[in-house]
Amino acid sequence: MKKAILGSILILLFLASFCLGIFVRKNYFGPIKNQAGRTNFLVLGIRGFDTNDGDLTDTMIFVSLDSKTRRAVLISLPRDLWVDALQAKINTAYHYGGFDLVKKTVSEILGQQIDYLIVIDFESFSKIVDVLGGVEINVQRAFDDFYYPIPGKENDTCNGDKELRCRYEHLHFDAGKQQMDGTTALKFVRSRHAVGEEGTDFARAARQQQLLLAIKQKIFASKLYLHPQKVLQLIKVLQEYLVVDINRWEYGNLAILLTKIDFSQIKTATIGENLLFNPKKHPSGQWVLVPKSGNWKEIQAFVQDLLK
Repeated sequence: MKKAILGSILILLFLASFCLGIFVRKNYFGPIKNQAGRTNFLVLGIRGFDTNDGDLTDTMIFVSLDSKTRRAVLISLPRDLWVDALQAKINTAYHYGGFDLVKKTVSEILGQQIDYLIVIDFESFSKIVDVLGGVEINVQRAFDDFYYPIPGKENDTCNGDKELRCRYEHLHFDAGKQQMDGTTALKFVRSRHAVGEEGTDFARAARQQQLLLAIKQKIFASKLYLHPQKVLQLIKVLQEYLVVDINRWEYGNLAILLTKIDFSQIKTATIGENLLFNPKKHPSGQWVLVPKSGNWKEIQAFVQDLLK
């Protein structure tokens, strides 16, 4: 697992599709993993490594880049997806088995090889947005979340308040286009207890994709070209908050691959309610999602169709 400046530049390209001027030595250009021109990434968003369960996965996005068609596909997987092989939810795979287990698990579910894994601390999204001067998000539905956890308050007894209300912040978002700073954007994508439709994992996955696309749009803006200091700040953030399993000799050709993709035509989807359901009673006793078909075949067919 490497955290290096070239890896950071590569992931910046991946997240925002902005081609930095990368000057690399000859030994940074080696063969990359792919299947007939297709290279697949798995992006995991975690809370951070500073707590015992900080590497439980909050966000899981499969990204497929096809150098022949120049197309990019993003597919979100819900964190509550139950995996019999793990006897646990999918969001525990990285926590219990690291890179190998989570890549193997997602590969079996989607029917697609996972070539590279990218683990990103959610705090980095906040910092990236602030470096960019904020992003514009079109909030699809107004919502309230009365139970957004306040960092550092997890064990607060709230002076005996049985409802422990001091541990939570009330979030409210109006519908429509609005400018968000890093802190606000992070709350927007991490909210899990919203009242109504926005309280589902599927809605949250859609909001997370919105943020990624908003970051991409902001970095595409020509103004960024005129501020190399901002580019350096972005690289610094990525160096601090990213962990990847990309070998250094793959950086050069992966960067070239990214320049070939038409990121203005990104196809996005979610493994959602058309394929999954919540059984009223599950042997685990947890709230989980399972495939309607009883296996992964429908999901695999759905993914394969998206990749055509």
